[in-house]
Amino acid sequence: MGNPDTTGLRGDGSDPYARPEQTFPVLDEEMAARLARFGTRESVADGAYIFRRGERTVDFFLICSGEIAIIDHHDHGEESIVHSHRERQFTGELDLFNDRKILVSGRAVGPAEVVRVPRADFRAMIAAEPDIGEIIMRAFILRRVALMQHQQGGVTLVGPARSADTVRINAFLTRNGYPHRTIDSSSDPDAAAFLQGFGLDGGDLPVVISEDQILRNPSTHELADALGVAVSIDHDRLHDVIVVGAGPAGLAAAVYAASEGLDTLIVESTAPGGQAGTSSKIENYLGFPTGISGQALAGRAQVQAQKFGARLAVSRAATGLECGGDHFSIALEDGTRAKARAVVAATGARYRKLDLPNYARLEGAGIYYAATAMEAQLCSGRPVVVVGGGNSAGQAAVFLSRHAAHVHILVRSQGLAATMSSYLIDRIEASEAITLHPFTEITALEGEPHLESLVWRDRNTGETTQVEVGALFVMIGAQPCSDWLEGCAALDENGFILTGDGCTPFETSRPGLFAVGDVRSGSVKRVASGVGEGSVVVQAVHGFIERQKIAEMG
Repeated sequence: MGNPDTTGLRGDGSDPYARPEQTFPVLDEEMAARLARFGTRESVADGAYIFRRGERTVDFFLICSGEIAIIDHHDHGEESIVHSHRERQFTGELDLFNDRKILVSGRAVGPAEVVRVPRADFRAMIAAEPDIGEIIMRAFILRRVALMQHQQGGVTLVGPARSADTVRINAFLTRNGYPHRTIDSSSDPDAAAFLQGFGLDGGDLPVVISEDQILRNPSTHELADALGVAVSIDHDRLHDVIVVGAGPAGLAAAVYAASEGLDTLIVESTAPGGQAGTSSKIENYLGFPTGISGQALAGRAQVQAQKFGARLAVSRAATGLECGGDHFSIALEDGTRAKARAVVAATGARYRKLDLPNYARLEGAGIYYAATAMEAQLCSGRPVVVVGGGNSAGQAAVFLSRHAAHVHILVRSQGLAATMSSYLIDRIEASEAITLHPFTEITALEGEPHLESLVWRDRNTGETTQVEVGALFVMIGAQPCSDWLEGCAALDENGFILTGDGCTPFETSRPGLFAVGDVRSGSVKRVASGVGEGSVVVQAVHGFIERQKIAEMG
């Protein structure tokens, strides 16, 4: 009863449940004594809950004696035990660093003694006891990975796997690290009976089901609010800095700002990572010789920022900025506003699209802008087309070549040398599963309700070719997301934010408003440079805030 079912453990060692000494560590007596100084000892009666799924800002608990079972609640009201914590083990996972609704419950099995550490004191303990903090942080990350892998503590998504809305919801849950299982209603023989059990039919799809609610094709914003992924924003609170955008540049700015004691809020329209978060593998980022996925890199940076106290509000896109007063006021798409002394614009860029009939209808239904495991599964065993000659296109092609029947890369120019890193070009040329088509463009898209085939044309000869495809990946650059800054910052002719007007290369034409990463005019469009800009800008932000506070005092 005390341990999770291990029959589904992965044999490659990637399953955190196969590493209990790290996922569910037992502190030594000296560490447990140091930790206990930050809380108060309490008795817990048999069957009593110390926290319940759906609560926010729960406390941290060290078990002194007895047993605390971590409970997973299922769709039909059933329960199962994820793990049972015993003496000198501790509760919690990554949601202890943010204000999201927690995913599981904690209940005593028999009488128990615990040390309750309130949320604020938990953060103080992490800072004051770094060796204990390292053990806790590693365990929390592994526990979230385990919940994702074993689909515990989450929701069930039911819908046609290749429909645009199912893909949208699946991507949101995946990129925000929310555990879920997906039932493909178009191929799973048990899907109809499953839906019938909830009084649902095909007209409700896609649908998100949890133990206490059913969401019929929710918008991304509605989904975030219903699942507690979104956090509330106090419009009266004056933050030191608001970072708009949680790509590599924005996350780096948040990490350094929060670590230096600034009251930091990050607002993000979809999920941490930006365009980099959709990359299957980044192999030229410093310090990761074997590569790292964009989602993993963003996930680590997000946890790092939250560890230092930054707050992350997802599904909260910025729609406008008031910059005429002493402080900034950012308008968000849900109608709320957030105030700050300084603002860092790190909104990056949105993907460019092809100008073709049927394109809008097939977006998300066979046309994608990211090549992750989710998209690869949707087109497994079928040919795919990648349009673009940059590193993102090359990384996508290499990754997809392990899943698709064949990968066709289409570029309008003569080749890849001018736009892609040589290590990727070498890998593409060596792969029998990838074919490069220079001087080629797509002229038609066909399929109902999702993409089934396309036509491309050789620009030199005029010859056209029709091919059946499982997916089209469009990676032809991006347009800056700077519309929300209208009237507050000078832009170049392409809409990128001009900087360098102040004492730092990242300050815009409006003092206190800074820009970093892909949205900044003249920036190098690389993950490493975005991280560098985000970390460096904080010094200037700090200086601006200090000067403002001094002026207000006197």
